[in-house]
Amino acid sequence: MYSVTASLALLWRRLLEAIARHAGVAMNVVEHSPPAPITELWSRRDQGAVLMCGLPYSQAFPQPELVVAPVPSPRRYGNEPRYRSEFIVRTESSFRRLEDTFGGRIAFMTPHSQSGFAAAIHHLMAAGGGQPLYREVIAPCVTPLGSLAAVIDGRADVAPVDAFALDLMRRHAASLAAQVRSVDETERTPIPPFVASTPPAPRLVRAFLDAADDVALRPIMDELLLQCFVRPDAADYVPLRQRLETAIAFWRRHPLAAAIHPAFAL
Repeated sequence: MYSVTASLALLWRRLLEAIARHAGVAMNVVEHSPPAPITELWSRRDQGAVLMCGLPYSQAFPQPELVVAPVPSPRRYGNEPRYRSEFIVRTESSFRRLEDTFGGRIAFMTPHSQSGFAAAIHHLMAAGGGQPLYREVIAPCVTPLGSLAAVIDGRADVAPVDAFALDLMRRHAASLAAQVRSVDETERTPIPPFVASTPPAPRLVRAFLDAADDVALRPIMDELLLQCFVRPDAADYVPLRQRLETAIAFWRRHPLAAAIHPAFAL
């Protein structure tokens, strides 16, 4: 989910391979890049430590086993495994507030994305009323990079994007990230956790928790903007499902956009 550039994908691979090696756990790091649907990855029965969006985790039955959750290192994350979405527009656009984008086109990732869809439509409820907020909801963008591209290319005027993914792009793809800017942000919610198909080996969990203090791993953690890993609580993710249900019920009574791509039918 956060392998938004080739260099970041390599860093995540190096980190996960090192943690598995330190834990003494046999674990293969597999490539699962777009256009391969990420839902296929989450449905596999051989997951050892896979990042899963908190919304589909909250909706899953049975739920995967929680392993750990990342704590981003930038100060704005408050030393907690929580993140938010930023509403981005083109840097050179005239938009200064989110309200300025109303009447235009908005890009979402996919209907099962917390950061790229659910958080945004919940946030936009405050502005909902009798008239459509947007002219169009365009086709799914699938990834944070896809949402960024939709805005940069002019296919959309605004898009909600995972703030942690954006921060990683600002560090590792600065010229790309500089082409957009933020005009608003959502509330913070629990960050995507690492999950497993079966209860994780205690030594694997321990290796994740100890990674922040490993001198050899610290440079990789720093490049990935990771302060540490912590054990998440499944109960923290329940409100994500509830908030989505509330938002969908609201937008069924109020027009979000004049034209909505079928993938986001509310």
